This record gives sequence, structure tokens and C-alpha cells, in this order.
Amino acid sequence: MTIRVMLVDDQVLLRTGFRMVLAAQPDMEVVAEAGDGVEALQVLRSIAVDVVLMDVRMPKLDGVETTSRICVDPAAPKVLILTTFDLDEYAFSALKAGASGFMLKDVPPGELLAAIRSVHSGDAVVAPSTTRRLLDRFAPMLPATGQEPRHAELQRLTEREREVMVLVAQGLSNREIANRLVLSEATVKTHVGRILTKLGLRDRVQVVVLAYETGLVRAGGGRG
Repeated sequence: MTIRVMLVDDQVLLRTGFRMVLAAQPDMEVVAEAGDGVEALQVLRSIAVDVVLMDVRMPKLDGVETTSRICVDPAAPKVLILTTFDLDEYAFSALKAGASGFMLKDVPPGELLAAIRSVHSGDAVVAPSTTRRLLDRFAPMLPATGQEPRHAELQRLTEREREVMVLVAQGLSNREIANRLVLSEATVKTHVGRILTKLGLRDRVQVVVLAYETGLVRAGGGRG
């Protein structure tokens, strides 16, 4: 299956470079480009796209707001944020807006291609530990909560699912969670899937964001 990719960046040279890298892949095709968010939304109305590579700092409509508008639709393409600076506050906002992850613009081609394939398959492309560092840095932006999280959404989870959610937010992979809880990796994957379904989340990145927002996990990675 060919992955249909859209490039959204106001720098033509960057789009050209990304297009050349993707064009060399037998399973990828750049089907659209846009120089700002307004143009991107217009193009998406008429072209089917699987993955959007989204810049954050653009004229007219930035990548964060564009991502937010795209992700309102459950059937929308996955968005991979490209940022110039590691742990950029724009990347934090984009994750909250629905992006499936973020990468630096100077990422090696092999990592970019792997990220696109991961996003397309439904996985988060940012290692949870990297996302956690991002959230730790911008934790003051999150709403204050009491000692025990009381967010209504979390009441939908079983105790085991909450336990798994905490470990996901602390940066553990499915295999690491399985070892920690003495479960099979398949069972952990099932728990993660149920967490996503019950909470209406797109991927593990949003699990981490919600865990911080509700106070289930606090800055530094500890349980709330």
C-alpha cells in the first residue's frame, strides 16, 4: 500500500528536500504540498492524504491551529509535526491539538521515513520518554489538580488500565510494561487499545498528554 503524504511548510527548499527523500521510496508518494495552514486545509478538501508532515511556524495559519482543525475529523490524516527546536512549546501545543508526534527538521532521512510508516500504521512516532520530557518542561502550562486525579474520563478505566496508562505516560514500551506487571506483551497491547477507545484518544502520545492534564502523572514522571 502506498502512503500518500502531504508536505506543509512555508520554506520551498525544505519541501523540495523532503519530496526528494520520499520520492525514492517505493511505498510513499507526495500527493500534495502547501505553504501555510490555510492552503493546507483547502487542499485537503479535494485530495486524499494519509500522513501530513506539518511545520509549526507558518504565516496565515500556524501548524498548531491547522493540526487542530484537521484532527477534528476522526477520519483525518495523521499529522507529524516538524519543528526546528527540540522540546519546542509549539510541539507541545500540537500534541494536544491531535498530532501523532513530532520530529526535528534535521532528522536523518531513515528516521523520518520510519516515522511516516509508524504514523501511518497507527503508532505514535515519538518515543514516550521524549514526549514525557516535553511535558515535564511545559508542565506549568497544564491545569492544576488535586492530589488524586478526579477527571471524569479516567473513571471509565479499570484499575489495571489506569496502571498501564501511568506506565505508558512514564515512557515505558509495551514490552517494558509487560515485564513490570508480569503480563504478556499482547495483553498490554490490548489494555492500551482499550484505553485509547474508552478515552477517545488517537495514540500513545495523547495518552501521555491526558495523563499529565488529569494529574495521573506529574512533572518528573511520578504518579499523581
